[in-house]
Amino acid sequence: MKSVAFHFAALCLCVAAAACSAGRGDEPLTALSDPTAAPEFDLAQPDGTRVRLADYRGKPLVVNFWATWCPPCRAEMPSLQRAWEQLAREGIGVVAINVGEDADTIAQFTSTSPVTFPLPMDTDSRVVQAWPVRGLPTTFVVDPKGRLAYVAMGEREWDDPALLDLVRALKANAN
Repeated sequence: MKSVAFHFAALCLCVAAAACSAGRGDEPLTALSDPTAAPEFDLAQPDGTRVRLADYRGKPLVVNFWATWCPPCRAEMPSLQRAWEQLAREGIGVVAINVGEDADTIAQFTSTSPVTFPLPMDTDSRVVQAWPVRGLPTTFVVDPKGRLAYVAMGEREWDDPALLDLVRALKANAN
């Protein structure tokens, strides 16, 4: 019997291809008209440290769902790193939740594409199933109150000033 993670991964391959071909990064983030609470998560990183949504309460957080087998996910990771390098100084978080893979697989990827922001592992795909993810990569921007404010399906250039300004505005509006 195949695991839930396998079935979700197969679905993501199909949906991600369609989402990424429909629009590739030059589209703005989609504002969610009825912001709902972001589903909680408490996940381990490859080094064993825990990452929790609750740890980011009070500041905006970019939450990316990705996998190493997903070409658009791999392609956008350097721009997420560049965005993180700017946003971290401003008290804004970036987390990329890996879907269904283990620490060794992630370590292989980061050995050639280093990142310094948290990479928690959703090894059983429970977290990704709780979020409104339809394919990989999907990224949400969570507002300081813990609500889903924006979504981006497919690859983006996360260090694009227009995208970063939308994220920064959430922090400014919280003060």
